[in-house]
Amino acid sequence: MDPLALYIHWPFCLAKCPYCDFNSHVRDTIDVAQWQTALIADLAHEAALLPGRRLTSIFFGGGTPSLMPPALVEALLAAAARHWAFDADIEITLEANPSSVETARFAALAQAGINRVSLGIQALDDATLRFLGRLHDTREGLNALDVAQKHFARVNFDLIYARPDQTPDAWRAELARALSFGTGHLSLYQLTIEPGTRFATLVREGRFTPLDNDTAADLFALTRTMTEAAGLPAYEISNHARAGEESRHNLTYWRYGDYAGIGPGAHGRRLGQATARHRKPENWLAAVARYGHGLAEERALVARDAASEALLMGLRLGEGVDLAALSARFAMPRSALIDPAKARFYADLGLVRETGQRLAVTPQGMPLLDALLGELVLA
Repeated sequence: MDPLALYIHWPFCLAKCPYCDFNSHVRDTIDVAQWQTALIADLAHEAALLPGRRLTSIFFGGGTPSLMPPALVEALLAAAARHWAFDADIEITLEANPSSVETARFAALAQAGINRVSLGIQALDDATLRFLGRLHDTREGLNALDVAQKHFARVNFDLIYARPDQTPDAWRAELARALSFGTGHLSLYQLTIEPGTRFATLVREGRFTPLDNDTAADLFALTRTMTEAAGLPAYEISNHARAGEESRHNLTYWRYGDYAGIGPGAHGRRLGQATARHRKPENWLAAVARYGHGLAEERALVARDAASEALLMGLRLGEGVDLAALSARFAMPRSALIDPAKARFYADLGLVRETGQRLAVTPQGMPLLDALLGELVLA
């Protein structure tokens, strides 16, 4: 049976979060029965298109999915099991903010079938958490981590580094503390200033200065060294794990496998198509009631676009991409996927590595990943 991943998007936040973009989805009350019926119908639509698949992972993401009633989580998992076979070691992940309200649900969510949790801790000091716009403090975050480790077989948490004025010594101490908690997976992201965000506004107003590129590169190298020494090497540019504890769900994205997305705002890639659900909850509910699914867009991917996506995602991984497999999959010659002259040039510089038909960005090249992708990828 061909593998498949399932993404379930829960759009609601029950408290306004200055960090995310779902403030318009805050609700005081939710008709859980209505949502359960609609989500199961949306799931059934995807299942009818993808019969006989084997589910390798299920991911509950979105607004604040850890505030989903555990009974709803259990019902959705049961519905998925009616349609598809589950891998014996299926990964079932739920994103959670480290608030006391959400932490109190961890035991029930584990009982409902969640076996992996990903916590948005983001920093281990209160001043930074305030700067990042988070609503929790360090004590609350570490309490959530402690409770999660008691209830879930696998735990990930994220941190953001390369913050304004952050020194290598400060990051070394914070990362060492993070590693001391013994989780099998860490997501470590450099702070980026994206146009149109609150951070971009603060930079424009002169309220903080982003870290310079050289120091950020030093912190990236330090991160790689420390996580590898601790037994959590980087398997993707920002993700580090013990062997066997890599995120199976995210690997489906990065390896360009099929995944079905349900719920408001969910995206999917399956059967050579890109799918998108209605983002606004009310519009999604209306679509499900009328058509039996919440699709707003179902677009066939032309080979060149799909190949480009596969390369841009796959080269984020330490394992890189199999160019022969991609060439066969998209019926395109290798020379139409990757610029061979530039691949040789950057291989000579030690920034990429060619092993047979496999091309990968080296650890030395990863800090320059965006620039390398722009140079190498032709599709």
